[in-house]
Amino acid sequence: MNSLSLAIAGRVVRFGRLALNMNRRMFFQTAASLALLLSLTVRAGDWPQFRGPLGNGVAPEYKAPLHWGPTNNVRWKATLPGPGNSSPIVSHGRVFVTCAEDSGKKRNLYCFDRRTGKQLWMQTVEFPIVEPTHQSNPYCGSTPVTDGARVVVWHGSAGVFCYDFDGKVLWKKDLGEVRNEWGYGSSPILHRGKVILNFGPGDRAFLTALDLKTGKLIWKYDEPGGPKTLLKGNWGSWCTPIVAKVGGEDQILCSMLTQVIACDPKTGARLWFVEGLAEEKVDLIYASPLVSAGIGVAFTGWGNGPTIGFKLGGAGDVTASNRLWVERQPQRIGSGVVVDGFVFIVNAGPGTAQCMECQTGKLRWTERLDGGESWGSVVMAAGRLYVTSRRGVTTVFRPDPEKFELLAMNDLGEPSNATPAISDGQIFLRTDAHLYCIAENSD
Repeated sequence: MNSLSLAIAGRVVRFGRLALNMNRRMFFQTAASLALLLSLTVRAGDWPQFRGPLGNGVAPEYKAPLHWGPTNNVRWKATLPGPGNSSPIVSHGRVFVTCAEDSGKKRNLYCFDRRTGKQLWMQTVEFPIVEPTHQSNPYCGSTPVTDGARVVVWHGSAGVFCYDFDGKVLWKKDLGEVRNEWGYGSSPILHRGKVILNFGPGDRAFLTALDLKTGKLIWKYDEPGGPKTLLKGNWGSWCTPIVAKVGGEDQILCSMLTQVIACDPKTGARLWFVEGLAEEKVDLIYASPLVSAGIGVAFTGWGNGPTIGFKLGGAGDVTASNRLWVERQPQRIGSGVVVDGFVFIVNAGPGTAQCMECQTGKLRWTERLDGGESWGSVVMAAGRLYVTSRRGVTTVFRPDPEKFELLAMNDLGEPSNATPAISDGQIFLRTDAHLYCIAENSD
């Protein structure tokens, strides 16, 4: 039991003593409030969206598995019908993941029991059109998101769907066609009763907010730039937005095609933006921006493209006043993690881990990983960094800005482009063939 749970338990005892001097109605009101608080404590260990509770890759966990393999520390594994680049999420004892069948004509959301791995239900969305995508990005590349009662999934041109935890459809929203030869892959996030989604890429690309309860469109912000800035259609942003605190207020940050934008989560109005992400031969955006102590870092996807550092805040075009630095980078698809003002990120090609300073962009070190290149994102738990390579090797290393320190390499022997989910001391990994629950024997 953690310290917050102990504190709550103490309050329960004290309230029980006080109940002798309270009337029955007041007692039950207090008990209901405490039950709600206890349920929130249980959810504190959940991994409800892509890259964790805050969307920054960090799990509030004091322990996590360090070593595993095909026959070591695997609590359970569930078979999936095919590959996919989406990642699992965990909430209220359930694990959700997406996977397609029949060349994307069937787009599935699976729900598993986190304790046993038993499939509780599957919801399939039929979509008769075989859309273009790249063989390395199968359909169902978007990670679902949940508030603990509802789970929302984006199935590209098939629409956005919301289910309750029993698999009942609550609403669906058709946002139109996503057409890009590389397919789709951004994941929805939640903010104060809204589903926030970077829709695209393609000729129709926009940031949008839907009402979580009804699916009603609340606002839409069209992608800046456009085809006139692009080459041969190989372009676009697959970035998953983040919520950042700027000047004491929540703002939605997203790396779009030509710029990093900050939008008002209530209205979708663009508050400020920083240019520097688009060049003639560099027009692919995958990673989410990172934020640390009032500084943002944003990445392009193509090799030798720019990474930019910038101050948060302002109004309108703040490129001249807020952009701090521009550096060249290897190919990057997965997002990194910020620890104490340092970015730790693993590159798609070549497969190297890097540490850089948020303030200056200066590289502190670069280390080639034996596990190979990674498309999944780095996550952090128990003071350690985890990243899974395309070969299915999860490298664990320490967030040390002075040197690379390898802690473990764990090979499941199955390819993966997904990001680990870490919840209550367990790791949930999605490969091309299975969903794994990794747990050390003491768990």
